[in-house]
Amino acid sequence: MTERGVTGLLLAGGAGRRMGRPKALVEIDGEPLVRRALRVLADGGCAPLVVVLGAAADDVRAVLPAGVRAVEAPDWESGMGASLRAGLSALGGAGPDAGSDAALVHLVDLPGVTAEAVARLVAGDVGPAALRRAAYAGRLAHPVLLGRDHWPAVAGSATGDAGARAYLRDNPDVEPVECGDVAVPDDVDTPEALARFTAQSSR
Repeated sequence: MTERGVTGLLLAGGAGRRMGRPKALVEIDGEPLVRRALRVLADGGCAPLVVVLGAAADDVRAVLPAGVRAVEAPDWESGMGASLRAGLSALGGAGPDAGSDAALVHLVDLPGVTAEAVARLVAGDVGPAALRRAAYAGRLAHPVLLGRDHWPAVAGSATGDAGARAYLRDNPDVEPVECGDVAVPDDVDTPEALARFTAQSSR
């Protein structure tokens, strides 16, 4: 692993149409999902942290913790792929976050993903060729760790809401990392899903 470690790349640009508002600003226990996800990345060992914004960008930017770099995806309305492309482009350039060999890609609407799961994905030797994906009882899901060598191809295949799905599906080198005992991969994209998650987490 490089001295800079693994960059935490959070995709938080969606409008949250099914939720009725941008999911980045939805709160659980008084904490916006964007702050919760960034905290999980940091506690799991990711640094630096980069968040991709889109809908309500100014409002989301206002609640970001200090030290987090915000990148805007100008075409965020076309889907999650646009946010992923914008994030990887920011990491692949000559900017302040360009030194990492790998990025841990996380989605803002996955509050059941824990720092323990992130820590498993970034553990050990993480170089430019790394390609790992969280697994839950063997089912591959998020988060995903992408070594720098994969960024151009992932960005090239990221369209609509597919993100890195096609690239990961077709790549035999993906290393599954079991996280089912420490995290839940269910997305919270409707008020009903939010209520279920809140009820389960309060038990």
